[in-house]
Amino acid sequence: MPPAVSDHLVSFLTSLAIGLLIGIERERTGSSVGLRTTALVALFGSVAALVSQSADIPFFLPIALLSVTWIVTIQPIEAGHSGVSGGGYTTRIAVVLCFSLGAMVSLGHGQYAVMVAIVSATLLHFKAQLRSLGKRISPQDLVSILQFSALSFIVLPLLPKTGFGPYGAFNPHHVWIMVVLISGLSLIGYLAMRIVGNMGAPLLGVLGGLVSSTATTLAYARHAQRSPNLISLSTFIILVANVIVPLRLGVITLTVSPQMMVTLWPVLIGNFVAGGVAVFLLWREIGQSEQLPLPVVTNPTEIRAALTFGAMYAAILLLASWLSDLAGNRGLYLVSFISGLTELDAIVLSTLRLFETQKLEAVQAARAIGIAILSNLVFKTALLAWIAGHGFLRRCLPGMAGIGLGVGIGLWFVK
Repeated sequence: MPPAVSDHLVSFLTSLAIGLLIGIERERTGSSVGLRTTALVALFGSVAALVSQSADIPFFLPIALLSVTWIVTIQPIEAGHSGVSGGGYTTRIAVVLCFSLGAMVSLGHGQYAVMVAIVSATLLHFKAQLRSLGKRISPQDLVSILQFSALSFIVLPLLPKTGFGPYGAFNPHHVWIMVVLISGLSLIGYLAMRIVGNMGAPLLGVLGGLVSSTATTLAYARHAQRSPNLISLSTFIILVANVIVPLRLGVITLTVSPQMMVTLWPVLIGNFVAGGVAVFLLWREIGQSEQLPLPVVTNPTEIRAALTFGAMYAAILLLASWLSDLAGNRGLYLVSFISGLTELDAIVLSTLRLFETQKLEAVQAARAIGIAILSNLVFKTALLAWIAGHGFLRRCLPGMAGIGLGVGIGLWFVK
């Protein structure tokens, strides 16, 4: 079989498979448009694209697309009936999409066509779930998504990529990339928390750790103070949130500086393993969790929050560069300890940036991040004593101390 014929045969079979995939889903919903229609339309799209290319008739494909669109949408309306049932406009768009995907296959974009077909079939299948999700998204959630889109696709492209100031530390474009990274990671947890609601202590801890382990610690320390019967569950959620911290930092590190993971992993693993053991032991003790209130967290994509984080990141980067130049490792570690007390992300990103620009060695950067994690644990432990009292502190202290010990052991292995 000639190669050209073989290629065309593969294209036709791929188009047929795409049409059948979408058609099966439409058939299941009781739509009048089913397997045969979508399969034929996808094949028609593939043939139309092939004819348009082979016969050098560039207008043939657009005319074919317009014809399918007219048959599916305009003609039924002019005839005074819906034309397709069991799906309405969604089914009509699905049919036109089948034609377009079939054309994409013949035009050499088969992989993308298959990807789009799978995504389309998934969207069609989960109609009820997507409607439910849409109802759960509040105006506030929509504002969060729009704000993140503005941060990512409007502000970021406009910023210069040149470093300014001492040590060239202030690079607006790079600073804003870090803002987008942290805002996006926090937004995922923030929206998930608002959408899924109260789903039990483990999930509350995980989502709280994604958004802000400090805010989660503060919130559930207050709950423990107000309701003594929630002390065990609040302790559990706080420990889970702190177990998520190394996973969050691992994602940030792999995104910003993958090479740093070769040196940093003992610190993160030590944090995760020690925290995981504490969580497991406490979970066995408390058993199934009861309902708990959601922690109150701020929208991570608010312009004020974004500007605050960006300014903090730039300031820490400048201060770390200056003190590292002035006092060597001791200056950097001092900045890490002070900065890590209330905010981990900014100092971690600043340290990774210094490593990427070869101003720090990997061991120095890993130790600085480890010190920041330890200082953050110290701050959160002090919060527990201040908010909920020494009784709650004694409840949480073994787990928090275990996490600190795990980080310390990890630091010992950093070489």
